[in-house]
Amino acid sequence: MRLRSDIWVAAYLRRRNAEGSVAVLRRRGAAEAGAIAVKIDRLDGRAALYGPAPQALAAELPPGVDRLFTRMHAPEWIDPIDAEARLGREVRFDPDLWIVEVEDRSGEPQLDLAR
Repeated sequence: MRLRSDIWVAAYLRRRNAEGSVAVLRRRGAAEAGAIAVKIDRLDGRAALYGPAPQALAAELPPGVDRLFTRMHAPEWIDPIDAEARLGREVRFDPDLWIVEVEDRSGEPQLDLAR
């Protein structure tokens, strides 16, 4: 059984803030099963967006992993303005989307990423 989105987001925010990053909830989605998007802002004009991995990749999760994420763009880093435009499109497509933003100069998402 999958962990509810609201519980997963609360735990991610708590962990990132405890590690010294600034992590905030920008948009609340559906509590039980809303998709989650994570924006990593390096504070140097570079950002990255992560969203749910395709179901085919997430079909068999490794032990201890509740959700898999994938980068939502081809380049490693994009302009924060482009990231915001992409998030706007995603919200129009999925009104239940959660948006979490993390300011982290290292750029580490601290997410379980699909390979």
